[in-house]
Amino acid sequence: MNRRDALIRVIDLLHAEIAALKSNDIHALERATAGKLKAIDTLRALGDGPATPELRELAEEADRLNDTCRIYVNLMAANVRRRLQLLSGQGGNAYRRGSAAYA
Repeated sequence: MNRRDALIRVIDLLHAEIAALKSNDIHALERATAGKLKAIDTLRALGDGPATPELRELAEEADRLNDTCRIYVNLMAANVRRRLQLLSGQGGNAYRRGSAAYA
């Protein structure tokens, strides 16, 4: 496998992670994340070297997709935090001092 193929694999698995996050499919998320980490290890093992414009473009796409995953996770965490606050009777600002957000 070369760096291009490894980056494409990472991108495909990031798409799978996003789909799993959207559908709340924890098993698919676990599979996609494990596969992505393995593909990243493969990419790391291939080493550094001069990046062609195509490799830079693929790396930028992977970075954008990773940011998308991060945004989904942060939104899900914020929703859970808000629900927990409502259940515990904390209806105020999630970011005030002494709130569960600091726990």
